Amino acid sequence: MTDKYRIDIFADQTITKGTEDNVNQYDFAYFDKSEYVFPSVFGIKIYQGDLLLKSAVIGSMGGGTVIHDSSTIIEKDRLLICCSDTIFCLSIPDLTLMWRTKADQATCFEIYKYQDSYIIHGELEISRLDKDGKILWQQSGADIFTTLDGQDSFIITDNYILATDWENRKYKFDFNGNLL
Repeated sequence: MTDKYRIDIFADQTITKGTEDNVNQYDFAYFDKSEYVFPSVFGIKIYQGDLLLKSAVIGSMGGGTVIHDSSTIIEKDRLLICCSDTIFCLSIPDLTLMWRTKADQATCFEIYKYQDSYIIHGELEISRLDKDGKILWQQSGADIFTTLDGQDSFIITDNYILATDWENRKYKFDFNGNLL
């Protein structure tokens, strides 16, 4: 939600690429090139009041993702979404694709704003992207960046990023990607 628009984001596994008889119709479709079924497909609709302005659907390969509080960022003029292994950046309210970046080899779990850039909590990598989607740095660990219970596996403080892997090893990075 912005002060001018309502943005609805939802999983749309009913979509079949290349057909016109999908349940939901979209103004734009942004998919990776693949003959396989995407594990994550999200529909996006932007409204002003009750008027639908634009709609888009995105899909990417890699591990499946869901929409939750830290999987999207809504800024004044852009929407960023974690979708499988990729971060999509769409303009608001047009929903034109500004950029997309494969930010993890497997799955992008979360995205956070940091100054004029974005920190990505991925399954295999912690990444920092600039405002144009360029990867500034990436770091990996000995195992996947999640814990058995999913609690406290990724924390951003004022001074560092703390990531915990499956074996409960802790990785402390500065905002330039250096291991502390």
